[in-house]
Amino acid sequence: MTAQRDGRNPDSPSDEQLLGQYRHHGPDADTAFEQLVLRYRQELFHFLLRFTGQRAAADDLFQETFLQVHLSAESFDATRRFKPWLFTIAANKARDMLRRNRRQSALSLSAELGGSGDDTASFIDLLEADLPLPGEQVLDNEQQELVRAVVDSLPDHMREVLILAYFNKLPYRDIAEMLSIPLGTVKSRLHAAVATFADLWAARSVEGSD
Repeated sequence: MTAQRDGRNPDSPSDEQLLGQYRHHGPDADTAFEQLVLRYRQELFHFLLRFTGQRAAADDLFQETFLQVHLSAESFDATRRFKPWLFTIAANKARDMLRRNRRQSALSLSAELGGSGDDTASFIDLLEADLPLPGEQVLDNEQQELVRAVVDSLPDHMREVLILAYFNKLPYRDIAEMLSIPLGTVKSRLHAAVATFADLWAARSVEGSD
């Protein structure tokens, strides 16, 4: 049997079906909720880790997000898709936490970037690089810290769309739904974010070579 691109069996229930089972409080309700948590354990945690820069905070926010899913399940619009709704909840909670902790300079990307050691790597290669899970060895700490610093220096609306599009590889339509902005705005913000990143990256690279 052919598996879906995300590795799920094509005959397995959709996210929306699982949430529906949970909402109806049937005999499989708890199992359905557990399946949703397991499906998004890695992807959502990794998103929150990049967004907040703190592993402990990401873990707390993951739990808070699914607690909110539990509390809001009855009000979920069954015509919507579950994933953008889930990530909207997570992003809102992460934003709230970052606003509370802004004085502590908590705005950083925590995912470890396994660099190639090539200082001439382009910014687009860095943004599209696969990011290893927490605990994996970092091959180029200096490059990793530079990428973090550059992304952290972006305005909030640029950094947010950059994380969602490049690091989390979400489709534009999902980002538009999550941020409650038009599709065209997603594209223009992303274009501006990439251009700004490129300028800042170039400037910091020049500084580092002096």
